[in-house]
Amino acid sequence: MFPQFGATAETLSKASTMMFRIGTDAHLYDDPDDVSIAPLLDSRFDSEKCEALKRLFALIAQGYDVSNFFPQVVKNVASQSLEVKKLVYLYLLHYAEKRPNEALLSINCFQRDLGDTNPLVRAWALRTMAGIRLHVVAPLVLVAVNKCARDQSVYVRKCAANALPKLFDLRIEENTSAIEEVVGILLNDNSPGVVGAAAAAFASVCPNNFPLIGKSYKRLCEILPDVEEWGQILLISILLRYIVARHGLVRESIMSFLIKKESSNRDDEDVFTSNIEGEENTDQNDVYESELANTICRSYIEGPDEYLSRASYINMDSLKLTSARYTSGKINNDIKILLQCTSPLLWSYNSAVVVAAATVHWIMAPMEDVKRIVKPLLFVMRSSNASRYVVLCNIQVFAKAMPSLFATNFEDFYVVSSDTSQIKALKLDILASIATESSIPFILKEFQDYIRDPDRRFAADTVGAIGLCAQRLPKMADACLDGLLSLTRHEFFSGELGSLDEEAGVLTQIIMSIWSIINRDPISHEKVVVQLIRSLDSIKVPAARAIVIWMVGEYNSIGEKIPKMLTSVLGYLAYCFKSEALEGKLQILNTNFKVVLGATGKDKLIFRKTLAFVLDLAECDANYDIRDRARFLKKLSECNIGSCLSETQADSLPQNKNLHCVLAEHIFGGKLKSISPEPLNSRFYLPGSLSQIVFHAAPGYEPLPKPGSLLQDDPDQISSAKGKNMPEYGVADSGPTGMDDFDASDGSSDEGSTSNYSSQLSMTGSGSDVYNSEIGSASEADNNTGPLIQISEIGNENLAPQTGNDYMGDLISKTALESWLDQQPGSSNTSISHSNRVRRSSARISFGNIGQQVKHKIYTLLDPANGNGLKVEYSFSSEVSRVSPLLVCIEVSFKNCSAESMTAVNLVEEESSNGRDSADQIVSAPESDVPTLVPMEEINSLEPGETIKRIMQVRFHHHLLPLKLALLYNGKKVPVKLRPDIGYFVKPLPLDLEAFTDKESHLRGMFEYMRGCSFNDHVEELNKDRDGDIVKDKFLLICESLALKMLSNANLSLVSVDMPIDTKLDDATGLRLRFSCEILSKSIPCLITVTVEGKCSEPLNLVVKVNCEETVFGLNLLNRVVNFLSESLHHHP
Repeated sequence: MFPQFGATAETLSKASTMMFRIGTDAHLYDDPDDVSIAPLLDSRFDSEKCEALKRLFALIAQGYDVSNFFPQVVKNVASQSLEVKKLVYLYLLHYAEKRPNEALLSINCFQRDLGDTNPLVRAWALRTMAGIRLHVVAPLVLVAVNKCARDQSVYVRKCAANALPKLFDLRIEENTSAIEEVVGILLNDNSPGVVGAAAAAFASVCPNNFPLIGKSYKRLCEILPDVEEWGQILLISILLRYIVARHGLVRESIMSFLIKKESSNRDDEDVFTSNIEGEENTDQNDVYESELANTICRSYIEGPDEYLSRASYINMDSLKLTSARYTSGKINNDIKILLQCTSPLLWSYNSAVVVAAATVHWIMAPMEDVKRIVKPLLFVMRSSNASRYVVLCNIQVFAKAMPSLFATNFEDFYVVSSDTSQIKALKLDILASIATESSIPFILKEFQDYIRDPDRRFAADTVGAIGLCAQRLPKMADACLDGLLSLTRHEFFSGELGSLDEEAGVLTQIIMSIWSIINRDPISHEKVVVQLIRSLDSIKVPAARAIVIWMVGEYNSIGEKIPKMLTSVLGYLAYCFKSEALEGKLQILNTNFKVVLGATGKDKLIFRKTLAFVLDLAECDANYDIRDRARFLKKLSECNIGSCLSETQADSLPQNKNLHCVLAEHIFGGKLKSISPEPLNSRFYLPGSLSQIVFHAAPGYEPLPKPGSLLQDDPDQISSAKGKNMPEYGVADSGPTGMDDFDASDGSSDEGSTSNYSSQLSMTGSGSDVYNSEIGSASEADNNTGPLIQISEIGNENLAPQTGNDYMGDLISKTALESWLDQQPGSSNTSISHSNRVRRSSARISFGNIGQQVKHKIYTLLDPANGNGLKVEYSFSSEVSRVSPLLVCIEVSFKNCSAESMTAVNLVEEESSNGRDSADQIVSAPESDVPTLVPMEEINSLEPGETIKRIMQVRFHHHLLPLKLALLYNGKKVPVKLRPDIGYFVKPLPLDLEAFTDKESHLRGMFEYMRGCSFNDHVEELNKDRDGDIVKDKFLLICESLALKMLSNANLSLVSVDMPIDTKLDDATGLRLRFSCEILSKSIPCLITVTVEGKCSEPLNLVVKVNCEETVFGLNLLNRVVNFLSESLHHHP
């Protein structure tokens, strides 16, 4: 090609490719590592950083691991370039799980970006934080989601909704209630995009928390048509489940009708039996198949597995849906609104939306209105094969439960050449279900063409559909039977081709369909049975022959001709026994035995001889199934079977009967039950669900809730009742009497300046306590010898100058929260705050020798059973290391419980090959992820029964990372693990109340974290005091229990205790304890405030607040405090 220009097809193709790739980044995929990426990442030009990041993504796309660039990429997260920032965020999402420690370094940058003026940056930051699937980041993510759920940008709020399922997947139980609250806020949003994402979050997080839906049900229905398509599907399902749970089933709907609810008032049934399409009234069987329809509707509510496991089809009508509640769809406004808002969605371009909307009308609409789903579903059948298959699967269920719904549209289900085999089978089944006496001639004519189709499997399915039509329409049974018999006489099935698998399947299905028709009235079809018996010699298909042979034994006593033919037929079968297939031989044995079982008169001896001959042949057969069957029947034939047939069967074995006789009667003498066109063990799932397509419960599938299971109370009352035992709190502190309730019902309004990230709503937790058996020690530094409790009356707290700073701090917190939410200060809850400030007085309590009562908790490091008699225990000490503030002091106790002395007892690091042997070297060592142990003095000898204690100093780098040690004794080495306690990563910080409130006022907003918990240690102590002679004051006992619990689990300093003085002597609401400490590694103050609510004699509700500049440390310390406060008293030694 163009040789004069030196061009070839290959060069022109390359040139064309180069032209198309001009202006794109496709060239990076050719050789992404052809340049040094590291210098580009460190460049001061954003364009070079962007090119380096794109090259990294090109390498990732080609399967390379580029995690070694993680530190260099992370430091670019603070770039001002949006393109660079976006690429860095994507890189972090990809490698955050592999490099969790480095990913945590960028958390502060994410928090800064959450306050950026650009909504894209805020959304990217939130999406990246949610994608870092680490438990330690979960509290921060929840704080960020709380803020972004009130963002003024729709896109940011939508990202907040998308982040909730990721946060919930971490399975942190402490965050569940807070996540559900954010879901409720987002469901109240005014933006359809946010509502759609919130619906997805609701379905993943709390699919059964229907009170959240009840608060905004009408608005959700109104906004439904504007939600994006995939959000519409989820929201429709949520609203349907809510309606069923709140109001129950609709009395006029098909669900109530098909469940066949018994009622003394039969007037409603006149409405149900009316013809839906306006045509002539049909028989009740044309409206529904009672058992099948009953199964379908009950499976929607109970689930098919549960229903079929307990239901018996013999007495199914006796099973009542006693828990169901019924309402009228004509007067219930909630149901009318849902049906009205989903009606336009029946004509949606998305076929899944159409099926979801049709499901609502199928379950909740009155029967005269169900017909509106027909045309939309038929219209969707014009789409792709995949959509057509899904829609047909749902129409199949609708047609089986209510055949008249699609009866007039039977022509829409004719098979076309482009249909797949699965779609053809569905259409045949639907045609057989909706056939009526007026349409069956046209359908049978169509079936004649299908039988001649080259696809013989499709032809066999068509024959099966003819049999179903004959069963549903008894008047057409004879016509169908004649057509099926003509097929058996066709020379195609009688010739040599009858052995082919495909043709064998067609003939077998023909015989099966004929038998299904005969079984309804065998006496009137004697000639048909005779005709089939006479054609045995021409039927070559083993399965078809086996069916005909079975019919000989089953109908051996019907009419006059068949009994006369038995002698010759059994002789023919005995002659052909050796040449028969396996299924044919088994049926010959059964048929001979059945004939002998019911034979009378002179032919009985001939039948016995024939049976004996066949049994002898079978005992010598090569197949073990045949031999086993022969031995079984021969054993039964040894008894006097004839004498047993004239007696009536009884439930128990009669005395005058042989066991063999009764067994033979039960196996071969019973009557067949009439078969159903549809197997009644089929499983039916909700329309539109994946489970309905795959025929088993897919992950996440749930049936409809029990009708009327939701309380009929006001949703707000339900929510308040639900939170009564475990209240949820906001950030703002409302004074000494407790916490103001934070109303977050309107999360869709503009929520103030997005650049202000100084105050956040936090109800977080990063997981349950990892070490349930943790025991520590703490003591108060002040061990004065004064009385335990000294009371000094300070009057009304809100008027006293001593508490002015505390109250002013509360106002500052409230003002910061209102500013963050873009509210007018004081515009909400003013009267509540005022009443809280003046409604009670309080007294200041000071503890004297509380430090002497702190019990040092003991951890077991090595059990005597595992240490050959050596018992090692340790407890955290409140002492501060003199070597370095980074070291935590631990007291270790060594006890020899054996009868022999031990030597060279010591604790060392498991990997102590670095040669460090001094504390100064350890402290000056570079930081690493492995905790460091300061070598302790070795115990030369430990005598039996002797106990020696040593002080060990440890440097922990993380509150969850255990220290791996090796215990040395008697020349042995035993690996052990020393687990840290974040409560001792701090040291006491003595403060007075004024200094405490001053520091607290500077640590508001994003540095303030709160959680609620319950406390019941005092209840057991109060019960003990009732039995004793000395009765303690309830308030003082609560103060003592709380203080001891806090000081026994963390190295804290008690600042103050404020006790309320009220006329209600049993009300402890308003009791407040303040503690202060300082982080060892950074000398950053950390303040803890515990506020009490509840009655003294009952478990108390505590609100724990932590103010700390270190966000991660503060949240983890808060979780630790909440966990040990929630533990019962008997959990501790």
